[in-house]
Amino acid sequence: MRFDLDLALAVLTRTPATLDALLRDLPDDWTRSNEGPDTWSPLDVVGHLIDGEETDWLPRARLILSDAPPAERRFAPFDRFRHLNAGAARPLNERLERFAALRRANVSALRALELTPEWLARTGEHPTFGTVTLAQLLATWVAHDLGHLAQIARVMARQYAVEVGPWAAYLPVLHPRTGPPPA
Repeated sequence: MRFDLDLALAVLTRTPATLDALLRDLPDDWTRSNEGPDTWSPLDVVGHLIDGEETDWLPRARLILSDAPPAERRFAPFDRFRHLNAGAARPLNERLERFAALRRANVSALRALELTPEWLARTGEHPTFGTVTLAQLLATWVAHDLGHLAQIARVMARQYAVEVGPWAAYLPVLHPRTGPPPA
């Protein structure tokens, strides 16, 4: 599928409600469990999504759209683990509310930009990947949301990996992923 801002917004606007429906008021056994050392719980994932809303997606989009020369539109590195320290004590329901409020504001700001195909083709410099377009950044925002929704579902499903007994053979969510993503 080619990038389309309206299609992207259709997902971005639904992520907070999806998370809320899945996680709100669940016992900690569901929301604080993970897949082992150095993995994230659903609570951690929501913290990471909040951090992205505050410091990554829209700030990078604004940098790409700025009047700065292309060489100066270089992204600051994103600390993918900052959320593990910042706001770590914040309860899940509060995190869900914070994420929803930030996402509403960011989607509203994104819509207000009235992006044209020319604007979507503008570039910035990623510290690892080099030159990237605004369309690529926004497509990544959508895929990032969907990846973390899948991650949360997987982490939760794996809490019953043993308890499902022989049905595990028919539940791909319980098995490690193999191979790279499609090109």
